[in-house]
Amino acid sequence: MTPERIRFILAIVIAALIGYYGGVNKVALDWKNYQPHVQITSKEPPPPLEPGDFSQFWKVLEKLETSYYDKKAIDTQKILNGAISGMVDSLDDPYTVYLPPKQNNDFKQGLAGKFEGIGAELGVKDKQIIVVSPLDGGPAKKAGIKPGDLIVKVNDQSTAGWNVNQAVEKIRGPKGTDVTLNVLHKSEEQPVDIKIVRDTITVKSLTSWTKKIKDVEAIKQTSVLKGAADDKVVYIRLSQFGDSTNTEWESLATKLAESMRKDSGIKGIVFDLRNNPGGYLTDAVYIASEFVKDGVAVMQEDKNGERQSYKVSGKGLLTDVPVVVLINKGSASASEIVAGSLSDHQRAQLVGETSFGKGTIQQAEDLGGGAGLHVTIAKWLTPNGTWVHKKGLTPNVAVELDKKDQSHDVQLEKAIETLLNPTTAN
Repeated sequence: MTPERIRFILAIVIAALIGYYGGVNKVALDWKNYQPHVQITSKEPPPPLEPGDFSQFWKVLEKLETSYYDKKAIDTQKILNGAISGMVDSLDDPYTVYLPPKQNNDFKQGLAGKFEGIGAELGVKDKQIIVVSPLDGGPAKKAGIKPGDLIVKVNDQSTAGWNVNQAVEKIRGPKGTDVTLNVLHKSEEQPVDIKIVRDTITVKSLTSWTKKIKDVEAIKQTSVLKGAADDKVVYIRLSQFGDSTNTEWESLATKLAESMRKDSGIKGIVFDLRNNPGGYLTDAVYIASEFVKDGVAVMQEDKNGERQSYKVSGKGLLTDVPVVVLINKGSASASEIVAGSLSDHQRAQLVGETSFGKGTIQQAEDLGGGAGLHVTIAKWLTPNGTWVHKKGLTPNVAVELDKKDQSHDVQLEKAIETLLNPTTAN
C-alpha cells in the first residue's frame, strides 16, 4: 500500500471518529445486534468537536515512511490500529477502548460464555493491570490467581502503560499453550511468577443448591447455625452477566419460587455476587427486578447531569423471600448495580468486602471489518443516588476471608447467620 493510500485511509478514519464522538449520544450498553436492550437518545445533539492540528501526525508518518530502516516492519494495519488506539487512550479512561478485530471477537466470545485463555476478568486500577476476578474452575484460579492481584509482567514483558485489551491480547491464547504472569498478591511485598496453561473456558452464569444448614460445606456450625441446623437455605451463585444469563435465571427462579412455596423449611436465599465482573446494564435491571417489587432499579446520569431512571420490570418471583447478598472486591459493574439496588430498597443486607467500584456505562459499537469501540457515555447511580465509582459498595456486615484456611468460607457462614438473624448480625 502506497504512502498516499495510507494517508487517505487515516484521514477517513480520523474524520469518521471525530464525527462519531461529535454526533453520537445514544445511551446503551449493548451491541446493536443484541436484543432486547434499551437505547435512549438525548433530546439535544452535542456540539461537534473542533478539529485539531494534525500536522505533527503527518510529519511523523512521513518520517517513518522515508527514514525507517526496515520497510518490512511498516505495517499499514498496525499503523491504523495504533493511531486509533492512541486517540482513544488519550482520554485516560480504562473503559473507553478501541478493539481491533481479534480483541473484539475475544470480547464477544467472553460474553457468549466460551473462549480460550486463562479464565480471569481484568481491569485497570491506578494505571495498573489488576485481576478483577478469576473465573470459577478456570486455569487462573487453579493456579492461585486471586481478586486484586496486580499483573506486573506477562512473559517477562512489563505491563506498565498497558490498557485492558493489550493485557488480554498477550494473555489469551490457544488451549494447551502456557503463559507466565508475574503477579503481586495483595498484602505481599514481592511479586511471584505463576505459569498457567491455557484452556477452553466455558462460563456458566448460574449455579445453585438448596441444603439444610448442617449439610452446607465450607462453613463451621457456629452457635447461631447449630440452633437452626435442620433449616434450609438456597444458595445462588451468579458468576457473570452474559448472553445466556436471563434465560438461565428465568428457569432457575421459576423452580425456586415453586419449591420455596411448598417447603416452609427454606429460610431464604444467599445470593453470591463475589468475583462477578459484571456485564449488561439491562440484565442487571432484570435480575434486580426479581427481588424488588417496584421502584427504580438503577439511575443513569449523562454528561449534562440529566438522569434516566430504569424501573424494575420483571416477574418478581422472589420479592417476598428473605435474601442476603455476598460481595467482595471482585464484584464489579452490573453485579454492583444489583447489590446496590437490593440494598437501597432494603431488600437485602450486603455481607463480605467492599466491592470493586466501577460506576460507568459503556456503549459498544461495531465499526465494520470486525473492529469495535467501547465508549464511556454515562455513569450509573444506585436508587438512592450513590455513585460507587472507585469507592465500591460498603457491606452492612464486613467479613474478610480466612487467608490461612481457604477451605473455611467465613463470608458464606456470616451470610447464613445474617439470613437467620438479620437484626443482630455484626
